[in-house]
Amino acid sequence: MSGRAGGPRRSLTDIIRQVDTQPRGTIPPDTVPTGFPSLDRLLGGGLRRRDLAVLGGDVRSGKSALALAIALRASRTGQTVVFFSGEMDEDRLMERALAIEARAKVDDIRQATLSDEARAALGAAAVRIRDLPLHFYTLTGQQFDSSLEAAWQHDPALLIVDYLQLLPAPVSRPTQDEDSAAALRALKALALERKIACLTVAQLPQHVATRPDPRPTLDDFGTLGAVKQHADVVLAIYREEMYRPGGGVEGATELIVAKNRNGPTGFVDLYFYQQWLRFEDMLDPL
Repeated sequence: MSGRAGGPRRSLTDIIRQVDTQPRGTIPPDTVPTGFPSLDRLLGGGLRRRDLAVLGGDVRSGKSALALAIALRASRTGQTVVFFSGEMDEDRLMERALAIEARAKVDDIRQATLSDEARAALGAAAVRIRDLPLHFYTLTGQQFDSSLEAAWQHDPALLIVDYLQLLPAPVSRPTQDEDSAAALRALKALALERKIACLTVAQLPQHVATRPDPRPTLDDFGTLGAVKQHADVVLAIYREEMYRPGGGVEGATELIVAKNRNGPTGFVDLYFYQQWLRFEDMLDPL
């Protein structure tokens, strides 16, 4: 039974109307592109409003950098994005955003050791970022609701949390796994209630780097199976060079779509320029 006024008949009518009026091949109006074309194709255009996506990876795999890249690219399409970090304040996030956009090293930005060419690229990147509908906040507060409250003044299409294990649960639980599972369920409820897309970065507490195939799996996310059960999309970063030095191309990255409730799973090929904290789509680079 639908909870909307008008019941299931109205819902069916709205869906058929959208199919009839949407130009062929265009992005659905309820979809937020990630800005990585290969990933968006696999996800049917991008992240859908009312959906919860989880992005995981091993330590130093670049998961925070990829989340920030998605924030930048999604906002570049005109979608309002709010990014919460549990580890960095707005200045640090802005440094990283500038590094990604200008293809510059964060240390060079901090120490003002940029070449004239890099300095010009940095200025141009600053102008581009300044005009984006992108808002950064530090993840603070002791309660789930108060931690994310600043987002609602911006009416976001996409909410990004970096990372799940630092997001307070609605009610404190005895273990970290229970806390994370409760926070994840609350994020999913928030996506439904606010009609936004939610993306949260997550650690992989169950990941074993020494196993024969160290590619992340759904079980590696822990959280008592909450990611496997409640997330609509689960993404995992795998860089072979981290586990088999000399055995993989430096920077080559598999972004594994381990779960996709509304479509196929698989993977897309990215490249990570670690010195710039920048990911590129191997098939459709910018």
